[in-house]
Amino acid sequence: MFLIETTYVKSIEEVDRLLTLHRNFLETHYQKGNLICSGPKNPRVGGLLLTRFKTLAEVEEFAQHDPFYIEGIATYRIIEFNPVKSASEFQILLK
Repeated sequence: MFLIETTYVKSIEEVDRLLTLHRNFLETHYQKGNLICSGPKNPRVGGLLLTRFKTLAEVEEFAQHDPFYIEGIATYRIIEFNPVKSASEFQILLK
């Protein structure tokens, strides 16, 4: 499992300009089953995405196709982890 942390490196106006494209891109991956949840950090200086990609190469390819990446709006920090314990309601998302 991977957590992606994005950090905005351009103005919030630039972020907002591409927000619809970014969210449409994410929706495609929700439909494919690659994403579990996503949203902005508070304060709004970037975002977080919890994913179900199997490999680092898949995550990197995903990130490189994000409109925020393409336009240089955000940087990406990819964190791989192995969830060994979770709430019972979360178990279905780990499969």
